[in-house]
Amino acid sequence: MKKILALAILCSCLYACNNSTSSNKPDLLAANIDSTVKPGDDFFEYANGGWIKRTPMPASESGWGIGNLVQDEIYSRLKKINEDAVASKNEDGSISQKIGDFWQTAMDTVALDKAGITPLQADLDKIKAIQNTTDLLNVSADLNKKGVNILFSDYVAQDDKNSEAMAYKLDQGGLGMPNRDYYFKTDERTGKVRAAYKQYLLKTFKQLGGDDATVQKNADAVYALETKLATASRKLEDLRDPYKNYNKMDLAGLNKLTANINWNDFTKNIGITKLDSVIVGQPEFYTALSNEIKNSPIDDWKNYLRFHLVLSYATYMDKASFDNFFEYRKSLSGASAPRPRWKRVLDAEEGAMGEALGQLFVKEYFNEAAKKRYTDMVEAIRDAYKERIQKLTWMSDDTKQKAYQKLAKISKKVGYPDKWKDFSALKINRSSFLANVQRGNEWWHNYNITKLGKPVDRTEWDMTPQTYNAYYNPSNNEIVLPAGIFAVPGYKDEELDDALVYGYAAASTIGHEITHGFDDQGRQYDAAGNLTNWWNQKDSAEFSRRATFIIKQFSEFNPVDTLHINGNATQGENIADLGGMLLGLDAFKKTEAFKKNEKIAGFTQLQRYFLGYALGWMYEERKERLANQVMTDVHAPAKERVNGPVVNIPEFYEAFGIKPGDKMYRADSLRVNIW
Repeated sequence: MKKILALAILCSCLYACNNSTSSNKPDLLAANIDSTVKPGDDFFEYANGGWIKRTPMPASESGWGIGNLVQDEIYSRLKKINEDAVASKNEDGSISQKIGDFWQTAMDTVALDKAGITPLQADLDKIKAIQNTTDLLNVSADLNKKGVNILFSDYVAQDDKNSEAMAYKLDQGGLGMPNRDYYFKTDERTGKVRAAYKQYLLKTFKQLGGDDATVQKNADAVYALETKLATASRKLEDLRDPYKNYNKMDLAGLNKLTANINWNDFTKNIGITKLDSVIVGQPEFYTALSNEIKNSPIDDWKNYLRFHLVLSYATYMDKASFDNFFEYRKSLSGASAPRPRWKRVLDAEEGAMGEALGQLFVKEYFNEAAKKRYTDMVEAIRDAYKERIQKLTWMSDDTKQKAYQKLAKISKKVGYPDKWKDFSALKINRSSFLANVQRGNEWWHNYNITKLGKPVDRTEWDMTPQTYNAYYNPSNNEIVLPAGIFAVPGYKDEELDDALVYGYAAASTIGHEITHGFDDQGRQYDAAGNLTNWWNQKDSAEFSRRATFIIKQFSEFNPVDTLHINGNATQGENIADLGGMLLGLDAFKKTEAFKKNEKIAGFTQLQRYFLGYALGWMYEERKERLANQVMTDVHAPAKERVNGPVVNIPEFYEAFGIKPGDKMYRADSLRVNIW
């Protein structure tokens, strides 16, 4: 995946055929330069430091950068779409009716505060009535359908070893904090997050009712229960191996693995009518979960469900519920104030029916001409990759032939879907914000569950058109590039030169996503999207040897406190960043702009290419967010995603005159050279 932030957007078409910037606006790249920093000392700060110094971060944000600027433009457009829907006379069941009612109900804070937590009462009553483990699992199944994150993580996706079949998958989960490390790491910042989480547990149980002693007892019990689940959970880097996290078994085998969980009943209760097999990611977690279901007091489990019910829905209820949640989340984000309510409502709407909103969005803000531009750019990058594979000296011809085949079969989805999801069965009305969110969650649950036993729909999108992000799907062997990812805030396409575009779009997005098909994980899937070894043994070993260089390089980075980047866990994204930059550069060298090499705003074409790439990572982040990212994310922070890959590219040294003795200089023997 390309970006750190899942942001929505599209303000303009980015691709340009000319190489002159508008005389009416300052040059975008030159305006962001911090001339007090040498490019050979810190290229990220040199390229983006001017903007960072003059741009204060809003108190409501944990990070601020180009994606947020694009997002703000799109928020305004989405807000107008919602307000127009409220004001219009819409046919019942139409997309406009659903959008209007969702917005109107979510913005009614008076009704939300008056209701308090009463919208949860029916679910709380079900939890209160639990008497044994059978009841516990039945109620958990019901909450699972409504989007409450409890016990574990389950979903329907393509079978990794048979991409033509959909499978029911089970992964570890059930925690209230982001991942297992938050329960065990002893550094000061993680300790503060733990303390904030424990306070949130206390506040929630106080909100649910009880004297101080009972509240403390319930909070301690839930935290202890989660700690046991965390103990049985795998670390972030251990989740990268697709073979070790693929354990297929029939239902009898699953019931044997987890003797205290009746999966026949559970799967039936969540809507699965027939299930021949299941893929378990981390079997040891499920054994531990089964043991705790038997051995932990049923009251502890009931309190666990009560807390997670509130945790899952806190942002959709009254101000008190939201404020309690926000106080805890501050320890992870560093934001000192909540975002404006209307923006939070748009985020919730995106989760419930973002593609329905996208249908209205693209009609007004993205056209066929723009879609064709980016489609053509994908093919330019594909050609560059083929040529790069041809020139590899470390890969045998046999493996190269299979790599060509996989590269040729990578499908591209650009801008927006050719076929939209049908939201006619999703009921949205003005009953309550929470009810609409719950129905949205249940609609998505049913939508995914019913994929079992049906042919794989390879036309489906897992992101909306207005998303500022992109992804590679190994099972489909596809890249998905929503319209939003190509936007540059405040600039039209004719105002952007080719060098900027190839760095910003071709390298950091298109080339990045295609390279994911050949990173440490993606390379293990074949042209049809199946998890199978298509490499000969020598080539596979050589790839892994070369990948150790990028693992070591990124493990040296220390973005915040004493925390170092997990080079192993982030290697896929780091390989994709480097590959994307190389591919974008190869494609750019074929353009007339590169060949003419005319300076723009005092910069050569090669310099502008690297500056254009850095523009895509123009972010400042709070320390709390950086710490959370280092511990939980397979993406390195923005600064390292610029400074990390560029030092491995000879043309970077050429462009900015980097020499031994400069802080950015990296000896040839240490440079990463994979693709």
